[in-house]
Amino acid sequence: MRAIRAASAALLGAAALALTAPTAAAVNNTPYDFNVTPSTVAAGGRVTLTAGGCPSTTTVTSGVFDTVTIPRNGAATATVDWDARPGAVYSVQFNCVGRIGTLDLTIAGGSSSPTASSTRTATTAPPQGVRGGVGGSFDGMNTAEIAAGGALVAAAATATVLVVRRRSTDRRH
Repeated sequence: MRAIRAASAALLGAAALALTAPTAAAVNNTPYDFNVTPSTVAAGGRVTLTAGGCPSTTTVTSGVFDTVTIPRNGAATATVDWDARPGAVYSVQFNCVGRIGTLDLTIAGGSSSPTASSTRTATTAPPQGVRGGVGGSFDGMNTAEIAAGGALVAAAATATVLVVRRRSTDRRH
């Protein structure tokens, strides 16, 4: 029985390692914390560029915005060109004392030219309050959901009782 548990644990550990290894390999391979926020932006939008831990100024270049200089351990903003192609992924290159880091910036769909923003002249009250706390997707209790939840709780309680009783009878012999 212990061999099966050990083999199962080893298999789960290997699976977890195999699934997380590509993520670790994809991380920027520099000692500095380069970041583009947001990673998806519409053409004409603004992104915040940060270079944490860099001992000097950082130069940021991309084919979708002008060259930006970030002060030591600081941040800067850049405006994405209006002619950026929606859906395209652009490379953003950070250069800190010769160490190069590259991140991707995705251009979201949107208009290809600046538009005038509309302004509301009258304010209207929302018909209901905000649905906070559950992501706004909760409409109320459903009888089927309550029954399914109760069945799951009952099954878990039954399984717990059976396992405890089985262990106590094994120890008597």
